[in-house]
Amino acid sequence: MTSRHIHILGVCGTAMAAIAALAKSGGYRVTGSDAGVYPPMSDYLAELGVDIAPFSAANLDPVPDLCVIGNAMGRGNVEVELILNRGLAYCSGPEFVGNHILPGRHAVVVAGTHGKTTTASIMAHVLEVAGKQPGFLIGGVPENFGGGARRGEGEPFVLEGDEYDTAFFDKRSKFLHYHARTLILNNLEYDHADIFPNLEAIKIQFHHLVRTVPACGTIIANADEEHVADVLERGCWTPVTTFARYPHPSAQWQWEPLSEDGALFRIYRNGKLWLESEWEMIGVHNAANACAVAAAASSMGVECADIARAFESFSGIRRRMTLVGEAGGVKVFDDFAHHPTAITNMVTAAKAAMRRGGSGGRLWVIVEPRSNTMRTKVHQDRLPLCFDAADFVVFAEPSERNLKQGEVLDATAICRAIGKHASMIATVEAIVSHVGKKAESGDHLLVLSNGGFEGIHGKLLKTLA
Repeated sequence: MTSRHIHILGVCGTAMAAIAALAKSGGYRVTGSDAGVYPPMSDYLAELGVDIAPFSAANLDPVPDLCVIGNAMGRGNVEVELILNRGLAYCSGPEFVGNHILPGRHAVVVAGTHGKTTTASIMAHVLEVAGKQPGFLIGGVPENFGGGARRGEGEPFVLEGDEYDTAFFDKRSKFLHYHARTLILNNLEYDHADIFPNLEAIKIQFHHLVRTVPACGTIIANADEEHVADVLERGCWTPVTTFARYPHPSAQWQWEPLSEDGALFRIYRNGKLWLESEWEMIGVHNAANACAVAAAASSMGVECADIARAFESFSGIRRRMTLVGEAGGVKVFDDFAHHPTAITNMVTAAKAAMRRGGSGGRLWVIVEPRSNTMRTKVHQDRLPLCFDAADFVVFAEPSERNLKQGEVLDATAICRAIGKHASMIATVEAIVSHVGKKAESGDHLLVLSNGGFEGIHGKLLKTLA
């Protein structure tokens, strides 16, 4: 029997390439198209056996059994128009996962404004150590697995539950397609200003998610988060297990950092010490992520000993406080943080880790305001408060792309509010020159961006050398 043929539009995007990998492992014949077909993603897809080409009507001849349309696609794309005009079968990436990958699986969905990638990665590793052979679809690269997607042979399937909209034809959040049986609700803040007009609009999507969890499932909810509590109070049909920072008057699971950098922590269950662990991760917020995972994994029958072993052997996630290199005695780190809460957490954790390691150097934080929300003034007042632990702060100039006059983040004003140790420097070349002249042996450079930042990490290392 000939395998079903799916064609993926926007296949070179990280999420769609992961879906291509899942489809190939499920026996589908997969082709794809994109505007930018180049390494390393083109090499990765070629290794999978996925034929890719620039967008063209010829890619739909012969007609695929199903066209999977990426989130970046919109009207006017030659293939999108052909699919609509001919009435071809199509769906979004998340819908394909929900309908063709997840049936028969126990979907573990991690949702929240922050910590989704980290928490989902820890969860997948815990289930792997416990012998559950999980599948997963994660918007990052867990170092223990070397990739963000795997079909897996076991029943569990871990997903990063993104609240971003699904496709140009489906404005529901992606996580609504994932049919969560175990749902982790980590936190909830305003983000994605290009999609949601206010926090209430995000809460509506989260409550739609809560409505999809079966009565035989489990919701793991952060009891320290008032907006999570508000979502659950709107109606919940599933047993809820709560976690919170110790001490808390009622949460069943509680976490307590034992070191300033959060690398050493305890977890309590029903008021009793349940686990004490030390791992490679830093940041007090990651102890909270670990507690959420412990509660979720325990609800799925994983023993405490396996959870403890998994924490201690967890190797982290690429682009989450990743050491890129060292030159001239200066260490350069890369992190994905691009929201005030995440930035505060990582800056605080980085400085705490330096103190714990006995480093007498200074912490530089270099920020690229790149996401659609970070480039606007949505967080104008919050951003200056994020850098108390930094010795020097450098902001790149935010792009004005697709923004009206007056909407663009005023990075100069932010630096002025931070203090004389903060500077807005327009270009990557100028930033590299500035930092290269002033950085000293023992300093740490923490680069924060959700993009490539024009290869600034390598340029810094070259200059420092």
